[in-house]
Amino acid sequence: QVQLVESGGGLVQPGGSLKLSCVASGSISSLWIMAWYRQAPGKVRELVASITSSGVTNYVDSVKGRFTISRDNAKRTVYLQMNSLQSEDTAVYYCFAPPIWGQGTLVTVSS
Repeated sequence: QVQLVESGGGLVQPGGSLKLSCVASGSISSLWIMAWYRQAPGKVRELVASITSSGVTNYVDSVKGRFTISRDNAKRTVYLQMNSLQSEDTAVYYCFAPPIWGQGTLVTVSS
């Protein structure tokens, strides 16, 4: 079974950027869809972005134009480039390849 490991989280000032990575322990070529979710304190987990095996992407409205999801099958990695970060983006970000979840990486946006 594939395992997912996220990295790239941290503390960033408002307006800054971070790039999250999710590395799979096995091939992701056959994984039809991969996604990033996030969960802020006291809130439910929400879908941030997804990407299919053919490269079709989808974003939650609040991150459109600021975040970009991509995948590199050769590197078994899915990325989330996050620009123009806002305090509302503070959350634990999870990689998801149904039905497998990563352990999460914390993103804190604060001055």
